[in-house]
Amino acid sequence: MSIAPPPVDEIDPTEAYEILRDDPSSALVDVRTRAEWTFVGLPDIAATGRPMWLVEWVSYPQMSPDPAFADRLESQVEGNMPDRLLFICRSGGRSLFAAQTVAQAMAARGKAVHCTNVAEGFEGDLDAAGHRGTSGGWKARGLPWRQS
Repeated sequence: MSIAPPPVDEIDPTEAYEILRDDPSSALVDVRTRAEWTFVGLPDIAATGRPMWLVEWVSYPQMSPDPAFADRLESQVEGNMPDRLLFICRSGGRSLFAAQTVAQAMAARGKAVHCTNVAEGFEGDLDAAGHRGTSGGWKARGLPWRQS
């Protein structure tokens, strides 16, 4: 029996970190590419005690959405799907589509999962000089992160 997918809400990175810190049934899903994880860095949520899963929404060189994304995420979760999943990418665009896809897939499977997009993403929007990481985003807000 499928249930109607709930709408995907959006929050800023600071709110996302607070949810991860305070809600034991939450987890973070980073949907960026392997290259981004490797060369740009990762959110460091170790202090929250919550899981983080790295699942590419798109892969190089095709850069088209993975039709098996929800299945790959569910296999990483290993049957322990949290009540709330927060999705993050570079600036909030890909993660919104990924969150919507997972919300729909879980609803079709009869599972209620609250999917939330982290607006601004890990690096935020481009600043006046055309650089990321200074205008919004996880890093610019001073939240914990690490280089891999």
